[in-house]
Amino acid sequence: MCKTPTLVIRYGTILDPESGAERRADLLIRNGKIHRIADSIPSNSKHVYDASNLMISPGWMDMHVHLREPGYEYKETIETGCRAAAFGGFTAVACMPNTNPPIHTSDVVEFVIERARDFPVEVYPIACVSKGREGRQLAEMGQLADAGAVAFSDDGAPVQSSGLMRRALEYASMVERPVINHMEDLTLGPKGHMHEGAVSARLGVPPVPALSEEVMVARDLLIAEYTGGHLHVAHITMAKSVDMIRQAKARGINVTAETCPHHFVLTDEAVETTAFSTNVKMHPPLRTRADVAAIKEGLKDGTIDAICTDHAPHAAHEKEVEFVAAPDGIIGLETAWGLIGKHLIASGVLTVAEAVRCLTVAPRRILGLPAKSIQEGEEANLTVFDVSSHWTFGSQHIRSKSRNTPFVGAEMVGRAHAIYNRGRFVKNAP
Repeated sequence: MCKTPTLVIRYGTILDPESGAERRADLLIRNGKIHRIADSIPSNSKHVYDASNLMISPGWMDMHVHLREPGYEYKETIETGCRAAAFGGFTAVACMPNTNPPIHTSDVVEFVIERARDFPVEVYPIACVSKGREGRQLAEMGQLADAGAVAFSDDGAPVQSSGLMRRALEYASMVERPVINHMEDLTLGPKGHMHEGAVSARLGVPPVPALSEEVMVARDLLIAEYTGGHLHVAHITMAKSVDMIRQAKARGINVTAETCPHHFVLTDEAVETTAFSTNVKMHPPLRTRADVAAIKEGLKDGTIDAICTDHAPHAAHEKEVEFVAAPDGIIGLETAWGLIGKHLIASGVLTVAEAVRCLTVAPRRILGLPAKSIQEGEEANLTVFDVSSHWTFGSQHIRSKSRNTPFVGAEMVGRAHAIYNRGRFVKNAP
């Protein structure tokens, strides 16, 4: 992709997500850096972008995606995943290690970084907690961190051993990285396919009990308190989990948390209303209306720090099977902002600045990455977006290699219009 050496972005509203301050100004970008910010910048450059009625923030980051490469390129590649991220307004993603081979050695970390080097979306690998994601022996955390891993997780394979989790938090602390755990005690519901409750009972689907998440959250919070390590709770779904994290933060435990749009938009009732569509089969599963309300409250009061997508591409032949046989997960990069706009901003759960903070400041702080800001002399890392346009998400908007989403035909509010990063300006087609 060609670089854009000189670009003027005119008439946009620059948003500082930390303070919430807004300023209408023009931006002049030269050779990848913000050269000037002023009320009006005349230019003869052929690269001028009209950002009237649009906002500009530091580039967004999704700290929980699955790019599938290496090993599962038929579902997604780093290139196609970055293409989907750019459409969704993201200038950076952190990718989970359940690849083949897993990201459990430094050479795989380096492979991922190198494959993404020339894309306008930065890719930060999250390495395994345990070798092979098998939950028996710690991976070489020091070597993985030196190679560029920003966190450790066996995502999708919860760390079942309390002893291993303790050692993981202790060793990760030495290299100043968080441990991200998928909160599920598999012994409490090893073969479940949806949330345990009235809907699963009515449909006769083997369930995943709420207790499986809650027990693991409670255990890990105790271990984090004991070790002082940084625990990050992946894709939280349960009201009790939110409350436990709220209390843990009040006690000073080093814990952060994330949630996903599908967990504050959909409930377990979707399995019934969609007649067992495999595109509403998630891991963790969709929960109840009360849990959705608690997730929103956790975002509102800051208990939940970040919003991510858990972008999980699967090929059509894998999803086009009966519900219990299908793999879990959906793609989410292309729909994230439209769902945030409709279900959080338009409804008053979050302000625009608070929502953007969940996509910018929070994920970078959690992963120990430098904050991005819009100031003269800084590298230009930007997302251009709006918060009020109403549009319908269609299959033509999918940039991922896979197409497994329940949101085709759904109304969105707000959309990402462009990103600028690594000297490249990427515009989205209307």
